[in-house]
Formats: sequence, structure tokens, C-alpha cells
Amino acid sequence: MMKLLRLCALLICMSNAWLLQAQTTDSISKIDSLRIKQIIQSGSTGKEDNNRNVLLNAANNTSPRDVNIGLPSSVGGITILENDLPVVYFFWPELPTTTWRQSVGLERTGLLKMNQVALTMGDLGFAVNSYSQTGTKEFKFKSRFTTSHYGWLQGDVNVSGPMSKNGWTYSVGAFLNYDPSTYTLGFARNAEEAKIFRAGITKYFDDDRGKITLNYKYTDSYNLVNYALFNYQTNGQVRELDNFRIGRDSYILSDGAVRFKDVRSGEYYMANLTGNEVTSSSHTINLFGNYKLENDWNFKFSTQFRSSKAARILLPPLSIFSTNAPAQSGNTYTIASTGERYEGNVGTQLAMNTPPTPLTTVQGRFSLEKKVDNHFLTFGLLEQFYRVNQFVSNRSFFYQTAEAQPRLLIGPNTDEYGFYGYNLGSEYHNGIENKLSIYANDEWKVNDRFNLNYGLIFRNHIVNGDYSQTPRTPDFTLQNATFTDINYSWYHIGGSANATYNLTRQFGLMADFQYTEQNRQLEGYSLPEPARTNKIRSPLGAFGIFYNNDFIQLISQATFLTRNDYLSRFNLVNPVNASEAVATTTYYDIQTIGWTTDFVLNPFKGFNLHYLITLQNPVYKNFNFEAFGVNYNYSDNNVLGVSKVLMEIDPSYEYKKWKVWASFRYFSDQFANLTNVLYFAPRWETFGGVSYKLNKNIDLNGRVINFLNQRGASGTVNGAELVTDASLYENRLLTGSYMMPFTVQFSVGINF
Repeated sequence: MMKLLRLCALLICMSNAWLLQAQTTDSISKIDSLRIKQIIQSGSTGKEDNNRNVLLNAANNTSPRDVNIGLPSSVGGITILENDLPVVYFFWPELPTTTWRQSVGLERTGLLKMNQVALTMGDLGFAVNSYSQTGTKEFKFKSRFTTSHYGWLQGDVNVSGPMSKNGWTYSVGAFLNYDPSTYTLGFARNAEEAKIFRAGITKYFDDDRGKITLNYKYTDSYNLVNYALFNYQTNGQVRELDNFRIGRDSYILSDGAVRFKDVRSGEYYMANLTGNEVTSSSHTINLFGNYKLENDWNFKFSTQFRSSKAARILLPPLSIFSTNAPAQSGNTYTIASTGERYEGNVGTQLAMNTPPTPLTTVQGRFSLEKKVDNHFLTFGLLEQFYRVNQFVSNRSFFYQTAEAQPRLLIGPNTDEYGFYGYNLGSEYHNGIENKLSIYANDEWKVNDRFNLNYGLIFRNHIVNGDYSQTPRTPDFTLQNATFTDINYSWYHIGGSANATYNLTRQFGLMADFQYTEQNRQLEGYSLPEPARTNKIRSPLGAFGIFYNNDFIQLISQATFLTRNDYLSRFNLVNPVNASEAVATTTYYDIQTIGWTTDFVLNPFKGFNLHYLITLQNPVYKNFNFEAFGVNYNYSDNNVLGVSKVLMEIDPSYEYKKWKVWASFRYFSDQFANLTNVLYFAPRWETFGGVSYKLNKNIDLNGRVINFLNQRGASGTVNGAELVTDASLYENRLLTGSYMMPFTVQFSVGINF
């Protein structure tokens, strides 16, 4: 018991020291479907679901896939945890993938179910849950080298082993990623780079009572976002252009240089798309582990201190027009690098740059667990402190040629450098947040037929800081702005109850209820309009059946989910004047109802088939705003980018040292603008692979992404949010997101 008291004292002292350091620094230097597929088997208390290809992303090699729940994907994608804590406090301006990648430096990775995220974090959605590789009592070497036929190079290695005979061990690792993606930039080889270095020591307690690990991680990364140029057809299809290959050509400015005006200092600067203005870095210290008490309670702890600088540049397209169009008559455009007159298609681009922004995060989770008779009890505390030091998003606009590796244009309203509208719609916020949560849950096996998992979480959320309500007119700077204080303290309650009842040994009923609350975070105060202060509530209910035997494990359930006060910032283009754009903040609700059937089939040895189908109907509620002097109302319209029908088919077969697998994901029509007149036709995302275990130390893996070689677009049509006449877009040149083209990847793992 004295050991535990000393350990608790150490953790509390370290947490207080980190919090004091963060506060002192602040005083000195003033980011599929109602797919509630919780595979619930009779008597199961598993918190993670590994039966999803969550790490297979059809859009890039960087991020885990976003597991759809019938609501729009967040900018940051799926929540990612490491050692039971979020790898970043908030996804903007620091995306989770700037500091986390799937790696041999992780001991294990899984998908945390929605009810566990609700009960421990008070948040809605799934989460990738991972744990850093700790020191090992025996020497272990893990490595993997990955490449693709496009020149992707990724090296990943981790070494761990004993340091002494009294329980001290070590773990060190490095992850290096150099990815040119599938297109060629005009100014650099790689569209994405990442470096992650880890080092840690672990002490194992006597009598197998647990262990404690001190771990350090350094990360450095940047990532560019490309778009496709295509010819849109009103049946939802897209036609590839003769001079632009979807996924193979770059629509990023060919010289990689964009001019901004610093909203803080008022000075102009030229940002390099692979320089400091787009590179994020971080230092993370984790102290985590567990200690088993003499009364069989298991004390788990995880603390984190992070100091980071987040930076990013985004260049979303707004519209495309022709210089020969009547609205453009009399206007001339010249190529900036040569001075030649240009006639043809012109792309209007928005440029957004967040220069390196200092962020400080201190987090700690402490819990006690114990099995008492038919109950598995958990009591926990989660503390999260976050400071952002003057976040800004500097903005400018420019014209470029609508072609592969586009060139910068000098236009009628640009300056001599080819840019205009500096800081129109720019963003700023500054301050701290603190979340203190306590939670408790009970996994109760009531009897042989009835299982009940329930719990509650209470949270206090404090937001303190400042923002500016000064309108973001062209050439706006903070030097001419007035500031308003942010000072709020909110209380939230959340909970989850999940029940299964076996009518027979193999067949039964299941029911879920989940409820979470939250309020707007600092990011909600980035624009002049004050953020709403009412609570954001997300109730979820589900009811279904399950059936399990040696050959099949099946669930089928219906789910209802609502969420109020979504916040979106649209860069709207005037439907009657494509050269006029405005940034607007909009609030709305979403309601969705769905039906999901999911099963895993094992008909004979070695073969496994996973199948899922979801039918859903997500719609907007209370969605109205004003732009260009017009009032718009999109209530009851379909949610953008979310299909109503989803299917997933995942067969695999293992024989001796071989494994062959495939994954097919079907997405029905996806609406591409707010009026729902534009949409993308159904598509399949396809993956396949084969692996061979050469011996106990070496394995070989081949994988093909998009083996059907579909070349369509997805997501939304940029700049077309307000369009009401689809015929105007027949055979029109547009831009949008896309799937990766046919890609062959190969990796070799060496482990001993």
C-alpha cells in the first residue's frame, strides 16, 4: 500500500508541476451510416472491436478511415487515442495525424466502441485506441519497410529489451515516412512527410503487480491536400479530362508559393508549401501504467504533457470560369511567371495559412477497476488542460490556370504578386480550456441470459480567452481590432446503457441508449460572430437482435440519432456571380435513422467473410442562413457526403503460411451541394492483398488499393453549395475530392 501511496504522490506532483508550468508560461508569454455496429456477443465485456478495416483509407496513406455514424465527418476525422488519452486535445489546428501513425512503435491498436467513448470521454463517435510499445523483459526487434509503385518510402523500427535484472526495461523507435502520393508536384517530391521518434523506460513492479512507463515522443510532419479537376455530368458521373488525370495530376499551384498578410503584425510574407508555414512539430511526455492493489483493485493511470507548434496551409478551390465568358469580358489575365496573356479556364482559389502556433496540453486519466461477483466496476477521473497562444488563419485569394500543375495568374483585381482579398474571412482566437470529468460504469452479468453495461460521466468544461468581433474585411489585421473576453464554465452529463438478453443460448435481443452533452470550444470563436452558448445534445437509441453459433455471428438493429447546433464555416460562391465569395458561419441540427445488419461467417476452416449493410436517412434540421442578400433554408435536405446505403464485404482465406484477403465498400449516391441538386453516383472502394510468412521472423505483404481502378470523384463540389439548377453544371468543369487511383503497395516485416 505504501508503494501505491508513493506512486500516487509522484503522479500528483508531476501533474501539478506540468499544470503550473503551463499556467506560468501562459502568464509570461501571454485544431458510415448510422453504423452502430457494436458486435455484442452474449456475456462479452470487450471494449474494442477489431473486426473493421479501420486502418484502410481509400483517400490517402496517412489517416485511419472515418467510421461513419450517419453524421458528417469532422475535419479531423476519427478520434485517435494513445495510452487512453487523445493524441491531440482538439483536431484544429493540430490534426491527429500530425503526431500519430500506425506503427510498430505501438504495442497494439483497436477500435474503441461508441459507448466506451461516451462513458470515458463524454464524446460521440468511435475512436482508434492505441498503446505505445513499452519496455520488454526480453529483447525484441520489430521493423517494417513499405513502398509503392509511386515511390512511397516508409521505414518503421522499434527495439525493446531489459536494462537490468531488477525490472528496468527500455523501448526506442523511429518512424520515417516520405510519400509523393499518386501525383507529381511542381515544387517538391513529397506531398506528405512525417518523422516520429520514441524513447521510453519501463519499470515492472515485483510480484507482477503492474508496471510504470515514462515515454518521450518527438514528431515533425506536413501534409498537402490535392483536388481533382473533372467534367461533371448531371447523372452524378464525372468524366475525366484529356489533360487532367483524376488522382494522377496535381491541382496545387506549380511553384508552391503563396502570399499572405500576417493578421497579427500586418506584414506580408511568401509561404512555401513544404516549409515552416506548413510543418507541425511536437514534444510529448507520457507517464502511464497500472498497479494491482492488495484488495484486487487495479489502479490504471496515464498522464501526458505536450508542447507543440501546429502549422498548415490549405488551398481549397472555389470556382472555375472562362476568361471568354460574358461576365469576364474586358478583363485580362496574364501568367505571373512570364507575363503572357492567358485565355482559357481560370480557377479561383482560397488560401488559408496557420503559421506555427504554440499549443500546450496537459492530460491525465486515473481509474480503479475490479471484478466484484457478477460486476466489473470502473471508477475514473479525466483531467484535460489546453492552451492555444493566438491561433490565426491568414487568408488570401488568387487565380490559377485550370490544368495540371496550374500556374499563378495576374487578374484584374489582384496585386502585382497575383493575390487579393488578404485576410477576408481570417480567423483568430486565444486562451485556455480545462475539462475535468469523473465517470463510473458497471459491466453486470445479471444472470446467464441477461447482461447490462451502464455508466455515467460528469464533466466541468471551462473556457477562458479572447476573440475579436471586428468584421474581417479585406486587409484586416488585429492591430485595428477590438477584443472580447471569453469566460464560461459549463457542466455536462452523459451516459450509456447497453443490454443483451438471450432468448436461447444463441439468439437474443439487444438495446442501446447513449447520451452526451458538450458546449462550443475555443475554435468556435474564430470568426467575428459570437459562438452560441447553448448545450449540444446527442441522444442515441438502438434496438436489435443477435445470433451466434460456430459458423456465424450476426447482429441486426435499428438506430435513431440526433444532434443539435452543428457549426460549419462555408466559403460560399454567389450563384449569380462566380467571382464573388464570402465566408459564413452556420448552425444547424442533424437527425438520422438507420438500420444495420452485420455478420461474420466462418463456413469452413481458414475462410472468413464479414458482411455489413446499412440503410439510413440523415437530414438537416433548423438549417437557415443569409448570404448575398438572400435567405436560404435547407431544413429536411439530405446531409452532404453521407450515403443512404452502405455495404461492406470482407472475405479472407488463410492456408498454412499464406493469407489472401479483399475488402469491398459500397457507397450509394452522395449529395454534393446544399440544395441537393448535385450529387456523385454510387461507387465502390476496393482493397485486396496477399501475405506470406517466410519464417517466424520475416513476413511479406502485398496490397492493392482501388483494384477496380475507379476514377470518380467524391465529397462535395467546391463553390456549388447554393446552386439550384443542375442543368447549368452539365459538362461543366468542376473540382472535388477523389479516391486514390490504382495503387500497388509492398511491405516486408522483420521481427525477432
